[in-house]
Amino acid sequence: MTKRIVILGGGTGGTLAANRLRRALGAECEITVVDRDDDHVYQPGLLFVPFGLAHADDLVRSRRRQLHDGVAYRDSGVLHVDVEADQVHLDDGGVLAYDVLIIATGARLVPEETDGLTGPGWMSKVFSFYDLAGATALARALRDFDGGRLVVNVVDLPIKCPVAPLEFCFLADWYFQERGIRDHVRLTYVTPLDAAFTKPFAARALAGMLQEKGIELVTEFNTGEVDGEAGKLISYDEREVEFDLAVVVPVHGGAECVERSQGLGDALGFVSADEHTLQSKVRENIFVIGDAAAIPTSKAGSVTHFEGEVLTRNVARFLAGEELDASFDGHTNCFIESGFGKALLIDFNYGTEPLPGHYPSAVGLPLLKESRLNHLGKLMFAWLYWHSLLPGRDLPGVSAAMPLAGKRLEAR
Repeated sequence: MTKRIVILGGGTGGTLAANRLRRALGAECEITVVDRDDDHVYQPGLLFVPFGLAHADDLVRSRRRQLHDGVAYRDSGVLHVDVEADQVHLDDGGVLAYDVLIIATGARLVPEETDGLTGPGWMSKVFSFYDLAGATALARALRDFDGGRLVVNVVDLPIKCPVAPLEFCFLADWYFQERGIRDHVRLTYVTPLDAAFTKPFAARALAGMLQEKGIELVTEFNTGEVDGEAGKLISYDEREVEFDLAVVVPVHGGAECVERSQGLGDALGFVSADEHTLQSKVRENIFVIGDAAAIPTSKAGSVTHFEGEVLTRNVARFLAGEELDASFDGHTNCFIESGFGKALLIDFNYGTEPLPGHYPSAVGLPLLKESRLNHLGKLMFAWLYWHSLLPGRDLPGVSAAMPLAGKRLEAR
């Protein structure tokens, strides 16, 4: 009997999971991907739009055209999931029954959760680059900005691509130097963390870069209100940071359909899962991939790619009644644009923080070190995203498990 796999979300995780499963299982399964529109956005490219280094139109492609033949696409929002009946109820009135459900609904921006953020000044003095509309509007604002204090603020964690706000600071430093007005711009990075980043070794390196570039670092700032009219961030403990232009990374939450599904999500709308198998803690026939998962790793595209290998094996094993593969180790790597045509690379997992050395082996890209090669690697990733990652292909020499080869372990 043909098994039915329903995948909620046609973004990175949903697309690569569908394509990997189609290749692995063939006609044994009926695979359906569900999403509310046909616009697949290459989210890493949003960082470059405000600086004129990428164009919004080049970042969007058809969701259904990224899926292999034999994978069905349903263009509809999801009303809710009935986890007891193994059914997905759609906004268009349809109902999809499943044998396996994969949650790949990502994370959504919830700016309305912060007092004043979407009030006076929103999209004129206060922006976010985490969606196409915001990144495009911010590009216009930066072109018109001729001096003053530019504040980059992370309201709360978790967020998609945790290094992106730091990258924005570094690219802004470069951008204003290229325009010849850097001396007239005060750059400030405001974070709720007690350091520049979550991982101590990398945090020290990144804090040093901020200092070298003359970017002020404000830590342990928990934004409670954004007063766009007065140009102030106000923390819960009543500290204030003034700005002339604010770039805010809003609170993130899980998908609304997860929140509407009784028993499916946690308090933030993400789905709890085993951090090694990616099987949900809700029901055995529900798996989670990408930003939708409540597991202790970064919400980054590389994580989704590495998860895809393990998830595909585990869906196949679940359907065959076999023991699941508990090998996902939280592997994450991120290119960090540092400006002037250079970038850093960090690579880590649940148990090992970013270390110096090379990736993926002793002969490879330098880790925790600015280089032109890393910058080119980040640019090349866009091609790999569309032609290798989304189609569900393995990258030669790059596996789901974090490699230790090439890393300077004595630096721990």
